[in-house]
Amino acid sequence: MRRALNHSSHFKLVILTGAFSFFVSLTQSEVTAGYYSPPISDLHQTALEILETKCNVCHVRQNPRKVFTRENMDGFAPKIHRQVFIKKRMPRGKKIKLTTEEYQILLTWITSTKPQ
Repeated sequence: MRRALNHSSHFKLVILTGAFSFFVSLTQSEVTAGYYSPPISDLHQTALEILETKCNVCHVRQNPRKVFTRENMDGFAPKIHRQVFIKKRMPRGKKIKLTTEEYQILLTWITSTKPQ
């Protein structure tokens, strides 16, 4: 779990891992440089959960280069759109199906990744 508290241009980062806590102080430039990832939006988090539970279960075994993560999911959005909504090739098989709500969440997320 990560949490940042803003004190002017300085941030205090608390990282909790098991029984240990780490306290790290970051400057604004370090935060901007990528040392701290801002919280993921609810839409992105929900889309990621769908990708993890409906896509990654097969991709891990059959296509490990295309395992979806928080860091790469937006970059894969156009390909996901093409495979899921246009070609209707994914998810494959009869066991794993997307619900109507999951389709809508993914479509809303994909739309949000497109430049304005």
